Amino acid sequence: MMKVATAEQMQELDRKAIEAYRIPGVVLMENAGRGAAEVICNTFPDIHKKKIAIIAGKGNNGGDGFVIARYLLNQGISVRVYLLTDPKGLRGDAETNFSILHRMKGDVIPIPSAKDYQKIKKDLEKFDILVDGIFGTGLDAEVRGYYREVIDHLNTLQRPIVAVDIPSGLDADTGKPLGTAVRASLTVTFGLPKIGHLVSPGLNYVGKVKVIDIGIPKKLLEEEKIPTYLLEEKEIQTYLSLPRHPDTHKGDYGHLLVIAGSVGKTGAAAMASQAALKMGAGLVTLAIPKSLNPIMEMKLTEVMTEPLPETPKQTLSLRAFSSIVRLCENKRAVIIGPGLGTFKETQSLVLKLIRALNLPIILDADGLTALAIQPKILPTTNRSLILTPHPGEMARLIRSTVKEVLEDRIGLSRDFSQSHHVHLILKGHPTLITTPKGETFINSTGNPGMASGGTGDVLTGMIGGLICQGFDILSSLQIAVYLHGKAGDEGVKEVGEKSLIATDIIQKIPALLTGRI
Repeated sequence: MMKVATAEQMQELDRKAIEAYRIPGVVLMENAGRGAAEVICNTFPDIHKKKIAIIAGKGNNGGDGFVIARYLLNQGISVRVYLLTDPKGLRGDAETNFSILHRMKGDVIPIPSAKDYQKIKKDLEKFDILVDGIFGTGLDAEVRGYYREVIDHLNTLQRPIVAVDIPSGLDADTGKPLGTAVRASLTVTFGLPKIGHLVSPGLNYVGKVKVIDIGIPKKLLEEEKIPTYLLEEKEIQTYLSLPRHPDTHKGDYGHLLVIAGSVGKTGAAAMASQAALKMGAGLVTLAIPKSLNPIMEMKLTEVMTEPLPETPKQTLSLRAFSSIVRLCENKRAVIIGPGLGTFKETQSLVLKLIRALNLPIILDADGLTALAIQPKILPTTNRSLILTPHPGEMARLIRSTVKEVLEDRIGLSRDFSQSHHVHLILKGHPTLITTPKGETFINSTGNPGMASGGTGDVLTGMIGGLICQGFDILSSLQIAVYLHGKAGDEGVKEVGEKSLIATDIIQKIPALLTGRI
């Protein structure tokens, strides 16, 4: 699985490649520039008809730009470099590559000041493609003055912008613009993707991201302790290809208990149950307030129902506790929360169940609201507890605000998972999976059309369906989160983002599991 680095982690990899493996830095820069030039040529097939402007800074990002210019020049492509500093100020590998380009008679225009930039602003409008080589991943201060003026102007030109390593001005660790940032249509990054490429708001700045191998030894990449990963299809396919044995029966694929539903929220219970069956669970039983049982008997065909004692509000009562414990005896996993309601007695039932049950629990929706009342019951003795909050639910769990959650989704998720010994799925764009060991997995599927009621209930059901079949918790989360987003992506192709609903996602599950899409 591809690791995702912070700026510091990537710098450490570069340092070890140079010092431990004796790979000269200029070789890494050469590989980066050559790879970026190749991506540019492949992205724009008619590139020989295009004029390219490379806007280069004084550091290694500018040095990469010089290498790109050389390779494009060698292919007879029209390219000009605008250098935002005096060439005399260049150092190290950047200076080396500037000197090579200069000896090749490359077209380099120094524009070290805002006054100089004013003279060439109109010239930039004549170019078809812009390459951003101003700042790299090491930027850690707000962009001001001359550089801010340049970046803001580039964003007005309505030309494709190719960012070298990361759009200039974007924080590589958080994806936040440091005052301002280039809005690229393509980002060519080196070695490993950076967190800022994959999380909001960075997603809105990077365009399509291509990762280039610059020659850092594979063993070094594998050994470096980087706990963040990108969740992609190639990892999921391994699980999907597992066949069922001919001599098999429903009991081999597990029995899931779903504790869900209240007046007006029977749909959540139904969707979670149906999603679990579509993912391959052998049996699903829905525990429901007894007065709602006739409705669910009509609504669901393949799902078994268990009517249980209820409160005057037609939600599950504390008197249902012993029945639920009995129901769990032959189950492999239990879902608690979809559409369960927020009546106080029902919330007390949820908390009592969290303390008592020892099988894997997927806690969602109203189950999370109940937990937020008494988050101090975590960590529990059950080391198989899975929480699936959206940002609002996460904010309630940690006694914070949605704004603060969104500002540090990875950090807060990781801290919560480790300190409370739970697996956590923080839904959003992108959805994150964090583990008690501190690992984080960034999902690569999903779209804004999934911001619709019930999609979270479907995800919860998918997770339960996988755990029931014997997949370990982490594998179940990875498969469910990726396929949930993929089903949404496929659904959008047919109905569009505005019309996508949760049951559209359920309908796409069979085709995904059989590899038809």
